[in-house]
Amino acid sequence: MARLVRGRWIAMTKSELIERVAQITSVRKGQIETVVNLTFEALTQALDREERIEVRGLGSFEIRHYGAYKGRNPRTGQSVAVKPKRLPFFKPGKELKDLINSSVKRTQDVPAFLPAEPSRPTPMPKAHSALRRTRGAR
Repeated sequence: MARLVRGRWIAMTKSELIERVAQITSVRKGQIETVVNLTFEALTQALDREERIEVRGLGSFEIRHYGAYKGRNPRTGQSVAVKPKRLPFFKPGKELKDLINSSVKRTQDVPAFLPAEPSRPTPMPKAHSALRRTRGAR
């Protein structure tokens, strides 16, 4: 399971997934490991063939294509040609989003930022207050 260790989130590993499934079911770990490995292998092969994978309740996997572009080496500042590439992309399904967000409070109930300490009103510059007095005198 993902857990917080020294201020950083640590993700669930494949062996932890196998362990968790073994705890929930009465199936031996060796059999679960085979199923998990075959599932990941099937997903990887389908993505390699550029097939879209949709798992109801979880989400979908697909390959996204990115064209070549001119990048910049951050260390030297020199222009670098970046080759076109294909990258896997995961889009979570509605059920997964709802599950994850079920414990989140409404945004209206939680401020986007902590309010600053109450401050005294800022005095107007003298030029403006003099201008105000002359306008009001008319």
